[in-house]
Amino acid sequence: MSSRVVLHIDFDYFYAQCEEIRKPDLKTKPVVVCVYSDRGGDSGAIATANYVARKYGVKSGMPIKFAKKKLEEVPEAVFLPTDFDYYTEVSDSAMSIIRSYADVFEYVGRDEAYLDVTNRVESDFKRAAHLSQQLKNSLRSAVKISSTVGISANKLVSKIASDYKKPDGLTIVEPEKVESFLDPLPIRSIPGIGKKSEEKLAEIGLETISQLRGVDVFTLNGLFGRKVGTYIYNAARGIDDEAVSPRHDPVQYSRIITLKQDSKDFDFLVKDLEKLCDDLHQAIVKDDILFKSVGIQFVQSDLSSRTKSRTLKNPTSGLDELKKAAIQLLKESLEDQRLLIRRLGVRVSDFSQIHGQVDITRFF
Repeated sequence: MSSRVVLHIDFDYFYAQCEEIRKPDLKTKPVVVCVYSDRGGDSGAIATANYVARKYGVKSGMPIKFAKKKLEEVPEAVFLPTDFDYYTEVSDSAMSIIRSYADVFEYVGRDEAYLDVTNRVESDFKRAAHLSQQLKNSLRSAVKISSTVGISANKLVSKIASDYKKPDGLTIVEPEKVESFLDPLPIRSIPGIGKKSEEKLAEIGLETISQLRGVDVFTLNGLFGRKVGTYIYNAARGIDDEAVSPRHDPVQYSRIITLKQDSKDFDFLVKDLEKLCDDLHQAIVKDDILFKSVGIQFVQSDLSSRTKSRTLKNPTSGLDELKKAAIQLLKESLEDQRLLIRRLGVRVSDFSQIHGQVDITRFF
């Protein structure tokens, strides 16, 4: 049976690279792109850093104050605020090139996408490698962007492969080499396995994917529940049947703000949540979309995130439904909320377009 051929493409240190494209003299300097909070000063976190800055230990998610401390002896270090409009422009230009190389194109975010290229390379991995190099060259000459590509027979292994050699890498994992490629990698290489899961597996002496493969599915289900346990069991074997499928870009609409003070008080939070819903609803109406999923997000006082979402019975574009679902999610989330909340966000996803007949909820 001929194999699927799937590429995962990932733009290297994307936001910082966009800043280098705009000002080429930044390339030799540590460049740190920051999400500053509304509180002024150095309040906020690192969105991304270029590889020069990473050599000093600066990484995504780190508080800006910590990053500045690591670079205090480096006078040429540059700290910049995010400019998402500009990054979206660069991304759109790059994505239009990437689309032209795919049989099926799946947008994941501003800096990554999946491509099914099975038909155009006739299931030949050498041809896929050649196609990927052409794609990387096109992006570099047209958009000046450097990218890393992973190639395999499925999305999971391609994503792991694109993270294997960064920056400007190209890694091919043919079907017969999947296990030997995965074996030495740390368990954390599997998408979706975070720090907590890694620690749980380390407690039973598991550090590499080859060690993980020795654990039966019942043990993993006992540790993580059936759904996650089965996913980890399959992932350790490089098994993934999910097809590359076109998705709306954007995948979700969202709004997030930094609160005037850290809080977990419902009455304080609900006022800002309702304002976020009003703002988000304007974009929904303007773009003529229906949504079926509503979610809220907390960035907590330690800069970690919590999210909670729910699926509605029917697609809608109604403000009342949006507010009702978001407020209910807020109530439920606060029941076991230990840390104070620093930033609050609301999002909608699972879209359909309004065609011809306007959804009745729009009138109320």
